Amino acid sequence: MTPASARPFVDVLPAVAKALAAGRPVVALESTIITHGMPYPHNSAMAAEVERIIAEEGAVPATIAVMDGRIRIGLSDGERESLAVTDGAMKLSRADLAYAVAEKRTGGTTVAATMIAAHMAGIKVFATGGIGGVHKGAEASFDISADLDELARTPVIVVSAGAKAILDIEKTLEVLETRGVPVVAYGSDVMPAFWSRQSPYAAPLRLDDPKAVAKFFATRAALGLAGGMLVANPVPADEEIPAERMAGFIEAAQKAAVAQRISGKAVTPFLLAKLFDLTDGASLKTNIALVENNARLAARIARAL
Repeated sequence: MTPASARPFVDVLPAVAKALAAGRPVVALESTIITHGMPYPHNSAMAAEVERIIAEEGAVPATIAVMDGRIRIGLSDGERESLAVTDGAMKLSRADLAYAVAEKRTGGTTVAATMIAAHMAGIKVFATGGIGGVHKGAEASFDISADLDELARTPVIVVSAGAKAILDIEKTLEVLETRGVPVVAYGSDVMPAFWSRQSPYAAPLRLDDPKAVAKFFATRAALGLAGGMLVANPVPADEEIPAERMAGFIEAAQKAAVAQRISGKAVTPFLLAKLFDLTDGASLKTNIALVENNARLAARIARAL
Protein backbone atom coordinates (compact mmCIF):
# COMPACT_ATOMS: atom_id res chain seq x y z
CA MET A 1 0.00 0.00 0.00
CA THR A 2 2.89 2.40 0.63
CA PRO A 3 3.42 4.54 -2.50
CA ALA A 4 6.61 3.63 -4.35
CA SER A 5 8.01 7.14 -3.96
CA ALA A 6 7.63 6.94 -0.14
CA ARG A 7 9.11 3.50 0.38
CA PRO A 8 12.72 4.68 0.76
CA PHE A 9 11.64 6.64 3.86
CA VAL A 10 9.36 4.07 5.53
CA ASP A 11 10.12 1.05 7.71
CA VAL A 12 7.28 -1.34 8.50
CA LEU A 13 7.76 -3.64 11.48
CA PRO A 14 7.82 -7.24 10.12
CA ALA A 15 4.87 -8.32 12.31
CA VAL A 16 2.82 -5.40 11.00
CA ALA A 17 3.80 -6.03 7.38
CA LYS A 18 2.89 -9.70 7.73
CA ALA A 19 -0.53 -8.85 9.23
CA LEU A 20 -1.30 -6.31 6.50
CA ALA A 21 -0.29 -8.73 3.76
CA ALA A 22 -2.55 -11.40 5.25
CA GLY A 23 -5.50 -9.03 5.67
CA ARG A 24 -5.44 -9.31 9.47
CA PRO A 25 -6.71 -6.41 11.63
CA VAL A 26 -4.12 -3.74 12.48
CA VAL A 27 -4.55 -0.73 14.76
CA ALA A 28 -2.32 2.34 14.44
CA LEU A 29 -1.19 4.23 17.54
CA GLU A 30 0.22 7.76 17.71
CA SER A 31 3.44 8.68 19.46
CA THR A 32 3.08 12.29 20.65
CA ILE A 33 1.36 10.80 23.67
CA ILE A 34 4.74 9.13 24.34
CA THR A 35 6.99 12.08 23.49
CA HIS A 36 4.82 14.98 24.70
CA GLY A 37 1.74 13.66 26.49
CA MET A 38 3.04 11.86 29.56
CA PRO A 39 6.18 11.89 31.73
CA TYR A 40 8.56 8.93 31.87
CA PRO A 41 8.09 6.13 32.93
CA HIS A 42 4.30 6.46 32.66
CA ASN A 43 4.55 7.00 28.91
CA SER A 44 6.55 3.83 28.37
CA ALA A 45 4.31 1.67 30.56
CA MET A 46 1.16 3.07 28.94
CA ALA A 47 2.45 2.44 25.40
CA ALA A 48 3.36 -1.16 26.20
CA GLU A 49 0.02 -1.83 27.88
CA VAL A 50 -1.98 -0.34 25.00
CA GLU A 51 -0.15 -2.58 22.52
CA ARG A 52 -0.84 -5.57 24.79
CA ILE A 53 -4.57 -4.77 24.89
CA ILE A 54 -4.79 -4.55 21.11
CA ALA A 55 -3.03 -7.90 20.74
CA GLU A 56 -5.31 -9.42 23.37
CA GLU A 57 -8.30 -8.26 21.31
CA GLY A 58 -7.02 -10.10 18.24
CA ALA A 59 -5.43 -7.24 16.30
CA VAL A 60 -1.83 -6.18 15.63
CA PRO A 61 -0.63 -2.88 17.15
CA ALA A 62 1.39 -0.45 15.04
CA THR A 63 2.81 2.48 16.98
CA ILE A 64 3.87 5.13 14.46
CA ALA A 65 6.76 7.57 14.93
CA VAL A 66 9.65 9.18 13.08
CA MET A 67 13.05 8.03 14.35
CA ASP A 68 16.27 9.39 12.86
CA GLY A 69 14.37 10.44 9.76
CA ARG A 70 12.63 7.10 9.22
CA ILE A 71 8.84 6.79 9.33
CA ARG A 72 8.33 3.74 11.52
CA ILE A 73 5.08 1.82 11.10
CA GLY A 74 5.26 -0.28 14.23
CA LEU A 75 7.99 -0.13 16.86
CA SER A 76 9.92 -2.89 18.58
CA ASP A 77 9.94 -2.89 22.38
CA GLY A 78 13.42 -1.37 22.36
CA GLU A 79 12.50 1.35 19.86
CA ARG A 80 9.41 2.26 21.86
CA GLU A 81 11.46 2.53 25.06
CA SER A 82 14.07 4.63 23.29
CA LEU A 83 11.38 7.01 22.08
CA ALA A 84 9.94 7.29 25.60
CA VAL A 85 13.23 8.66 26.95
CA THR A 86 14.13 10.87 23.98
CA ASP A 87 14.76 14.52 24.81
CA GLY A 88 13.92 17.17 22.25
CA ALA A 89 11.67 15.06 20.05
CA MET A 90 9.66 17.07 17.55
CA LYS A 91 5.87 17.18 17.64
CA LEU A 92 4.99 16.27 14.07
CA SER A 93 1.91 17.12 12.04
CA ARG A 94 1.28 17.36 8.28
CA ALA A 95 3.32 20.56 7.95
CA ASP A 96 6.59 19.19 9.32
CA LEU A 97 6.43 15.42 8.83
CA ALA A 98 8.53 15.57 5.65
CA TYR A 99 10.92 18.06 7.31
CA ALA A 100 11.70 15.54 10.05
CA VAL A 101 12.31 12.86 7.44
CA ALA A 102 14.51 15.10 5.27
CA GLU A 103 16.55 16.33 8.24
CA LYS A 104 16.77 12.89 9.86
CA ARG A 105 15.05 14.06 13.03
CA THR A 106 13.09 12.12 15.65
CA GLY A 107 9.54 13.05 16.55
CA GLY A 108 6.22 11.90 17.88
CA THR A 109 3.37 11.84 15.38
CA THR A 110 0.19 13.76 16.18
CA VAL A 111 -3.25 12.55 15.11
CA ALA A 112 -2.78 14.19 11.70
CA ALA A 113 0.68 12.75 11.03
CA THR A 114 -0.33 9.32 12.33
CA MET A 115 -3.34 9.27 10.01
CA ILE A 116 -1.10 10.12 7.05
CA ALA A 117 1.36 7.34 7.86
CA ALA A 118 -1.38 4.82 8.68
CA HIS A 119 -3.14 5.45 5.39
CA MET A 120 0.21 5.20 3.58
CA ALA A 121 0.62 1.71 5.03
CA GLY A 122 -2.98 0.63 4.45
CA ILE A 123 -4.10 0.76 8.10
CA LYS A 124 -7.74 1.82 8.46
CA VAL A 125 -8.18 2.14 12.25
CA PHE A 126 -6.27 4.34 14.67
CA ALA A 127 -6.61 4.64 18.46
CA THR A 128 -5.60 7.75 20.37
CA GLY A 129 -6.47 9.61 23.55
CA GLY A 130 -8.10 12.78 22.26
CA ILE A 131 -7.92 14.70 19.02
CA GLY A 132 -6.73 18.27 18.64
CA GLY A 133 -9.31 20.89 17.77
CA VAL A 134 -10.25 24.52 18.13
CA HIS A 135 -8.45 26.11 21.05
CA LYS A 136 -10.33 28.47 23.33
CA GLY A 137 -9.81 32.01 22.11
CA ALA A 138 -9.22 30.82 18.53
CA GLU A 139 -11.28 33.74 17.24
CA ALA A 140 -8.23 35.86 18.15
CA SER A 141 -5.35 33.36 17.94
CA PHE A 142 -6.60 31.27 14.99
CA ASP A 143 -5.20 28.26 16.87
CA ILE A 144 -6.97 25.31 15.23
CA SER A 145 -5.40 21.87 15.05
CA ALA A 146 -4.47 20.35 11.70
CA ASP A 147 -6.12 17.16 13.01
CA LEU A 148 -9.50 18.50 11.87
CA ASP A 149 -8.48 19.00 8.26
CA GLU A 150 -6.77 15.61 8.26
CA LEU A 151 -9.98 13.95 9.39
CA ALA A 152 -11.68 15.59 6.41
CA ARG A 153 -9.17 14.29 3.86
CA THR A 154 -7.65 10.96 5.05
CA PRO A 155 -9.80 7.78 5.16
CA VAL A 156 -8.96 6.44 8.62
CA ILE A 157 -11.27 5.73 11.57
CA VAL A 158 -9.97 7.65 14.59
CA VAL A 159 -11.11 6.26 17.95
CA SER A 160 -10.69 8.80 20.73
CA ALA A 161 -12.37 10.12 23.87
CA GLY A 162 -13.45 13.13 21.79
CA ALA A 163 -11.57 16.40 21.61
CA LYS A 164 -9.34 17.18 24.57
CA ALA A 165 -11.40 19.04 27.17
CA ILE A 166 -8.85 21.89 27.24
CA LEU A 167 -10.26 22.83 23.81
CA ASP A 168 -13.47 24.52 22.71
CA ILE A 169 -15.53 21.38 22.09
CA GLU A 170 -18.50 23.25 20.64
CA LYS A 171 -16.40 25.05 18.01
CA THR A 172 -14.48 21.85 17.28
CA LEU A 173 -17.76 20.11 16.47
CA GLU A 174 -18.77 23.01 14.23
CA VAL A 175 -15.52 22.82 12.25
CA LEU A 176 -15.84 19.04 11.87
CA GLU A 177 -19.40 19.46 10.61
CA THR A 178 -18.29 22.11 8.11
CA ARG A 179 -15.51 19.81 6.88
CA GLY A 180 -17.99 16.95 6.42
CA VAL A 181 -16.43 14.69 9.06
CA PRO A 182 -18.82 12.15 10.62
CA VAL A 183 -18.64 12.30 14.42
CA VAL A 184 -20.01 9.19 16.12
CA ALA A 185 -20.42 8.94 19.87
CA TYR A 186 -20.05 5.32 20.91
CA GLY A 187 -22.92 4.22 23.13
CA SER A 188 -23.84 7.80 24.04
CA ASP A 189 -26.19 10.56 22.92
CA VAL A 190 -23.79 13.27 24.08
CA MET A 191 -20.15 13.99 23.29
CA PRO A 192 -17.60 12.90 25.88
CA ALA A 193 -15.14 15.48 27.19
CA PHE A 194 -11.93 13.47 27.40
CA TRP A 195 -11.46 13.07 31.18
CA SER A 196 -15.25 13.22 31.62
CA ARG A 197 -17.96 11.03 30.15
CA GLN A 198 -20.24 13.91 29.23
CA SER A 199 -20.01 17.38 27.77
CA PRO A 200 -22.95 19.80 27.31
CA TYR A 201 -23.03 18.99 23.57
CA ALA A 202 -25.22 16.48 21.77
CA ALA A 203 -23.50 13.85 19.67
CA PRO A 204 -24.08 14.33 15.94
CA LEU A 205 -24.41 10.55 15.46
CA ARG A 206 -24.57 7.50 17.71
CA LEU A 207 -23.59 3.86 17.18
CA ASP A 208 -23.45 1.10 19.78
CA ASP A 209 -21.54 -1.74 18.15
CA PRO A 210 -18.11 -2.10 16.49
CA LYS A 211 -19.73 -3.85 13.52
CA ALA A 212 -22.01 -0.85 13.00
CA VAL A 213 -18.99 1.50 12.97
CA ALA A 214 -17.24 -0.74 10.43
CA LYS A 215 -20.37 -0.89 8.26
CA PHE A 216 -20.71 2.92 8.32
CA PHE A 217 -17.07 3.35 7.29
CA ALA A 218 -17.38 0.79 4.48
CA THR A 219 -20.57 2.43 3.23
CA ARG A 220 -18.86 5.84 3.07
CA ALA A 221 -16.08 4.31 1.00
CA ALA A 222 -18.57 2.59 -1.32
CA LEU A 223 -20.33 5.91 -1.89
CA GLY A 224 -17.06 7.61 -2.74
CA LEU A 225 -17.16 9.96 0.25
CA ALA A 226 -13.67 11.19 1.03
CA GLY A 227 -12.08 11.50 4.45
CA GLY A 228 -12.11 9.71 7.76
CA MET A 229 -14.44 9.56 10.70
CA LEU A 230 -14.20 10.28 14.39
CA VAL A 231 -15.48 7.82 16.98
CA ALA A 232 -15.86 9.47 20.40
CA ASN A 233 -15.66 6.79 23.08
CA PRO A 234 -16.47 7.87 26.67
CA VAL A 235 -13.95 7.00 29.37
CA PRO A 236 -15.16 4.16 31.68
CA ALA A 237 -17.47 5.49 34.40
CA ASP A 238 -15.25 4.34 37.26
CA GLU A 239 -12.24 6.18 35.80
CA GLU A 240 -13.73 9.56 34.87
CA ILE A 241 -13.19 12.93 36.51
CA PRO A 242 -16.59 14.72 36.44
CA ALA A 243 -16.71 17.68 34.08
CA GLU A 244 -17.72 20.14 36.78
CA ARG A 245 -14.63 19.20 38.79
CA MET A 246 -12.29 19.39 35.78
CA ALA A 247 -13.61 22.80 34.72
CA GLY A 248 -11.84 24.62 37.56
CA PHE A 249 -8.54 22.86 36.92
CA ILE A 250 -8.72 23.59 33.18
CA GLU A 251 -9.45 27.27 33.79
CA ALA A 252 -6.47 27.56 36.14
CA ALA A 253 -4.18 25.79 33.65
CA GLN A 254 -5.29 28.04 30.80
CA LYS A 255 -4.70 31.17 32.87
CA ALA A 256 -1.19 29.92 33.61
CA ALA A 257 -0.58 29.36 29.87
CA VAL A 258 -1.69 32.92 29.08
CA ALA A 259 0.43 34.36 31.90
CA GLN A 260 3.50 32.52 30.62
CA ARG A 261 2.72 33.36 26.98
CA ILE A 262 2.66 29.72 25.90
CA SER A 263 1.58 29.39 22.27
CA GLY A 264 1.48 27.13 19.22
CA LYS A 265 2.43 23.47 19.59
CA ALA A 266 3.61 24.07 23.15
CA VAL A 267 0.10 24.82 24.44
CA THR A 268 -1.29 21.29 24.75
CA PRO A 269 1.80 19.71 26.41
CA PHE A 270 1.95 22.66 28.82
CA LEU A 271 -1.71 22.35 29.78
CA LEU A 272 -1.50 18.58 30.24
CA ALA A 273 1.54 18.93 32.51
CA LYS A 274 -0.14 21.71 34.48
CA LEU A 275 -3.29 19.64 34.92
CA PHE A 276 -1.20 16.73 36.18
CA ASP A 277 0.09 19.01 38.94
CA LEU A 278 -3.28 20.61 39.71
CA THR A 279 -5.09 17.26 39.98
CA ASP A 280 -2.30 15.54 41.95
CA GLY A 281 -1.85 13.07 39.12
CA ALA A 282 -5.53 12.16 38.70
CA SER A 283 -5.66 13.56 35.16
CA LEU A 284 -2.84 11.25 34.07
CA LYS A 285 -4.53 8.19 35.60
CA THR A 286 -7.74 8.96 33.71
CA ASN A 287 -5.79 9.72 30.53
CA ILE A 288 -4.19 6.28 30.65
CA ALA A 289 -7.56 4.62 31.29
CA LEU A 290 -9.23 6.31 28.33
CA VAL A 291 -6.39 5.46 25.96
CA GLU A 292 -6.64 1.81 26.96
CA ASN A 293 -10.41 1.93 26.51
CA ASN A 294 -10.04 3.44 23.05
CA ALA A 295 -7.46 0.83 22.03
CA ARG A 296 -9.83 -1.96 23.00
CA LEU A 297 -12.67 -0.50 20.92
CA ALA A 298 -10.38 0.25 17.96
CA ALA A 299 -9.21 -3.38 17.88
CA ARG A 300 -12.80 -4.57 17.82
CA ILE A 301 -13.64 -2.20 14.96
CA ALA A 302 -10.56 -3.36 13.05
CA ARG A 303 -11.66 -6.95 13.48
CA ALA A 304 -15.16 -6.06 12.25
CA LEU A 305 -13.68 -4.46 9.13
